[in-house]
Amino acid sequence: MLLRDVLAHAVKLYPEKVAILDGDTRYTYRQASERVHRLASALLALGLQPGDNIAILANNSHRYWETYFVCDIAGMPLAPLNTRLAAAEFEFILNDGEVKALILGPEFLPVYEQFKDGVAGLKHVIMTEGEPPAGMLGYDAIVAANDPLDHSVRDWSEDDMLDLCYTGGTTGLPKGVMLSQRNVVSNAEHAIMTFGFGDQDTWLHVAPMFHLADAWACYAFTMVGGRHVFIPSFTPQGTLAAIEEHQVTKTILVPTMINFIVNFPNVANYDLSSLDTVLYGASPMPVDRLLAAVKLFGPILLQAYGMTETAPLATAWQKSWLNFSGGEVEMKRLASCGRQISGVEVRVLDQETGRDVRPGEVGELCMRGPNVMLGYWKRPKETAEALRDGFMHSGDVAMIDSENFIYIVDRAKDMIISGGENIYSTEVENAIFEHPAVLEAAVIGVPDEKWGEAVLAVVVPKDGVTVTPDEIIEHCRTLIAGYKCPKIVVIRPEPLPKSGPGKILKTELRKPYWGDKTKNVN
Repeated sequence: MLLRDVLAHAVKLYPEKVAILDGDTRYTYRQASERVHRLASALLALGLQPGDNIAILANNSHRYWETYFVCDIAGMPLAPLNTRLAAAEFEFILNDGEVKALILGPEFLPVYEQFKDGVAGLKHVIMTEGEPPAGMLGYDAIVAANDPLDHSVRDWSEDDMLDLCYTGGTTGLPKGVMLSQRNVVSNAEHAIMTFGFGDQDTWLHVAPMFHLADAWACYAFTMVGGRHVFIPSFTPQGTLAAIEEHQVTKTILVPTMINFIVNFPNVANYDLSSLDTVLYGASPMPVDRLLAAVKLFGPILLQAYGMTETAPLATAWQKSWLNFSGGEVEMKRLASCGRQISGVEVRVLDQETGRDVRPGEVGELCMRGPNVMLGYWKRPKETAEALRDGFMHSGDVAMIDSENFIYIVDRAKDMIISGGENIYSTEVENAIFEHPAVLEAAVIGVPDEKWGEAVLAVVVPKDGVTVTPDEIIEHCRTLIAGYKCPKIVVIRPEPLPKSGPGKILKTELRKPYWGDKTKNVN
């Protein structure tokens, strides 16, 4: 099955059902599919060829949903861009990904002006809304001006790359995850089997749609003929209002979003009774925060674990396993990220022997299934390191119990998760080292009540040079996304602690912040 079949199935069974609700916009599945096929025709009319890569940089909307489906019909793999990146990062990704056309939200025109001169391979820019500036095209105008294609122009294989999703990298440069037709369609099928989605469900796209945490629902809810509701970005009030107005039944939130909603002053004024499932993921949530959320939403919160490389779902909770008022064992189990989902094999392997660990022991979390990526774009070495013996090696250290519930306890990769976003320490350190006053620098994650974890940098200045924490932070903002920049900078006069071979001992730097924690993730 290909992505075109997912859309065609929804049109065949639910042609006149309202599928899209976005502000005042309403489209049935028939109308939404026609727009996708018109957009495909428009892209080809620009001279783009099947096999060319396209990208989108925009906030959530029905046009984002259309773009996810047009990549099959037009034969053009899609790179959904993280809206929070800096201009230099966009420039790198568009060049590295050989992107020929960019679909751009007007809210990102200022950052586009900063990187446009550095992307010579970018031939077309299409603005999603409003009057496009000179040299750009209007999205709705080209959709209206072209007749819909009656077929996909590319003879796809299930193993052809459909999406090119960039993530942070241990080398300091973003790397593109190549997801195939099979990856995204299989993941949608796995989600439906695991969570029981149906044609009476309504999904709220509130998590950013560039992120696989939400993007998979574009496919899964279309597969079952569900409704899609869109809000541009998360705010507690906007999310609560959309749930009430559209009788949303299911959505996914990151723990930071849940915490904002639970603490929103007027939350009791909204009717949330339509909700029957709130998935959460991207980072762990402490049990006490989870229990506070259950008081608001009811016993409907299900943690899921995944990664871009697994398209993304690998483990999840099911409602029948939950017990929010149980004994010590049940309370402890709420800290787990569930068990392997249907269609995916998950193992916790000893990093030295490669064998399954015993219950209570820790090892690396590894996944196998039709949802696992093709590899990293133009990164054969990193692909070979990640995909070994048929399994995706996550870099996350986990414990498994006797009933196969999985607990994330640490990260083998030098990575921080803040507000649900992955931040690689190397990316931040590379930016800090470009400051002329810096002699040494090390970046670690520290517990943070609001964001889960915060980025902390320890900086040793060069002899005779003075630099302030604010100067380091502002310098980083010119090179990397704001969410990656240090929230805390410690200026240290003495050298950083090192091992015999000279490696910086981050374990020593972490001790003052993590000493009273039972695990090294928050």
